[in-house]
Amino acid sequence: MQNTLYELFENEKLKPESGTLYIVATPLGNIADITARALGVLCGVDFVAAFDIRVTGRLLCHFGITKPMISYNEDNAHARGPEITARLLAGESCALVTDAGTPTVSDPGEELVRLCAEQNIPVTAVPGACAAITAIMLSGMPASRFSFEGELGETREQRIARLKSIASDSRLLVIYESPHRLKDTLCDISETLGNRKIAVCRDLTKPSEEVVRTDVDGAIEYFERRPPRGEYVLVLEGNAS
Repeated sequence: MQNTLYELFENEKLKPESGTLYIVATPLGNIADITARALGVLCGVDFVAAFDIRVTGRLLCHFGITKPMISYNEDNAHARGPEITARLLAGESCALVTDAGTPTVSDPGEELVRLCAEQNIPVTAVPGACAAITAIMLSGMPASRFSFEGELGETREQRIARLKSIASDSRLLVIYESPHRLKDTLCDISETLGNRKIAVCRDLTKPSEEVVRTDVDGAIEYFERRPPRGEYVLVLEGNAS
């Protein structure tokens, strides 16, 4: 696998450049969604900065790729950022990956990109899977304009404040939520924004993928009967008034 990819990308003059940070999207759940360019970059860079090296290690192992890895996440970004940029300035190339999907989207990778920009370190993107876009595709709602809201907050006070700030937004709203907060967040949405149309998307691209197209009150009722499991993307109708 490695030799074939090296030959492909050397022939197309796409071998990773020294001193460059590559933001590499990885599959959400279906491993077949990896792109040929992503594999070529992962093969060719000097090291990989991963949100969780165990998760990324399994991905690399599946494709027969052996590569030095360093963890980079919200717990160590302050210390690891300067370490990674120093290696880039010394001429090494690095692939930044998250556990699944696109780094820097609701992800601490944005800080690393900022550090690189401040030091004129080249940064390029290797596009691929993104949970927000995938959920919009499945929602069945008009998506010519949308607002990505990410996570609303851990506490009810944080969520209510965020929801009030976007209450008048007419665009489609995209929200990330964990299973243990899902029902509380749906209740906060109902209380603050009213009973709007919603698509609740779970485990995108995995065999357990589920899309519930209903309204907010219907979603609350649905998850009262079925305890939430997996990671969720909520695609919520904007203000129609």
